[in-house]
Amino acid sequence: MGASDSFRQAVYREYMTFFELAEKNRRWNPFTDIPWDEADESTFCPKAALNAETFVGVESYLPDYVSQGINCVRSMFGQAWFSANWGYEESKHALSLREYLTRTGQRTEQQMFDYEKAVLAKQWKLPFETPRQMTFYGAVQEQATFMMYKHQLGLARARGDTVLAAIYGFIARDEAAHADFYRRVIALETAEDRDGAIRDMAIVFKNFRMPGTDLVPDYGARTAQMRETGGVDRGVFLKEVWFPTLKKLGVTRHEVTRALTELRQEELQNRAA
Repeated sequence: MGASDSFRQAVYREYMTFFELAEKNRRWNPFTDIPWDEADESTFCPKAALNAETFVGVESYLPDYVSQGINCVRSMFGQAWFSANWGYEESKHALSLREYLTRTGQRTEQQMFDYEKAVLAKQWKLPFETPRQMTFYGAVQEQATFMMYKHQLGLARARGDTVLAAIYGFIARDEAAHADFYRRVIALETAEDRDGAIRDMAIVFKNFRMPGTDLVPDYGARTAQMRETGGVDRGVFLKEVWFPTLKKLGVTRHEVTRALTELRQEELQNRAA
């Protein structure tokens, strides 16, 4: 069964609100709004540089994210146009962090080209099958990246690295807006089909993985270091990402737990059949 006209119209209105606010309040220019002339070698940190490089690697799959993501929701005007806007904003994230590393001399251009070549040797695939599952995945993933960038922002400020702090500040603000849009669409989905939406939340929670897990070279070692400097472990993920997302959607943990139990029972039945 396809989406109703009222649902499509509601998603379109959400996108127009998102786009209007982005145009008025959130647009930034990586060439003129970042204080590149304030770069100070004494504030640089090898671990922070590696974290920035890891983020560049994850962002480098932008062609895969946009092409596969936009096709997943191409029949929904508001979400498809959001995907196009999302791609534009995410491209600035990768560009700014890449420029930070090369302009400050913490990486050479050749090192970045070699890294990007290694990253793009693999291809990202949609982790979930349906638009609703992918939308909820987007809400969780964007909230997780917002939280990581927020922690990195605090660390950059503490070191006095005003250039990296400015970049992370802009990126974190974008990620928060992206997560909010996804949540608003999922709220509409939940209003139309609460049981089905919560089932999809359970599916995403059960199978959630950050996009760089199987793609970015040495991702395990990179994330292990990032956990020491504001990264995500399971406890942080639950406290700062999962539970707040459910709360904002008006969904209880009990509802998701019940859906997870039903999924496990179905899996056992299918194995026994």
